Amino acid sequence: MIKDLPADFSLRAVADTDADGLITLIGNCFGEYEGVYLEPDGLDSDLRAYASYLADIKGAGYIIEKNGEIVAVVSCAPIGAGRWQLKRIYLGQALRGTGLGPKLLKFIEDFMRAAGAESIELWSDTRFSRAHRFYEREGYEKQAQTRDLHDSSNTTEFYFIKRF
Repeated sequence: MIKDLPADFSLRAVADTDADGLITLIGNCFGEYEGVYLEPDGLDSDLRAYASYLADIKGAGYIIEKNGEIVAVVSCAPIGAGRWQLKRIYLGQALRGTGLGPKLLKFIEDFMRAAGAESIELWSDTRFSRAHRFYEREGYEKQAQTRDLHDSSNTTEFYFIKRF
């Protein structure tokens, strides 16, 4: 569980029925950046049945709700011996800077460590500079490697690793 979660917030496992709420949350986050688009019928189609997608790859995902609205999501999956990937972590704009982001990240890192993670990897759009500062504050190291997604947002991503 997340320590000191405000009383009007609840944490639970993600469900396939969360598709609309996840698409709204992440779409709003992407919308804060010029030229960044969510593709729920393409690259981001996993959001249509996110719990099933995560189960298929032996991952896990959690959402935070407030008054029935999804206000944050975090998910992860194993990618190799001792290697895990932080798949998604998004918080609604009103929650950023409140301390909930680090708590949510610690929660999923503890989950991965308990499952045998020795390192956590993530990919992040080069335009998400605030997220990059957050990852680096939390012990993630940006690597030289990048990747291009060839999507409608013309995304290039940075690669980060945290080792335990």
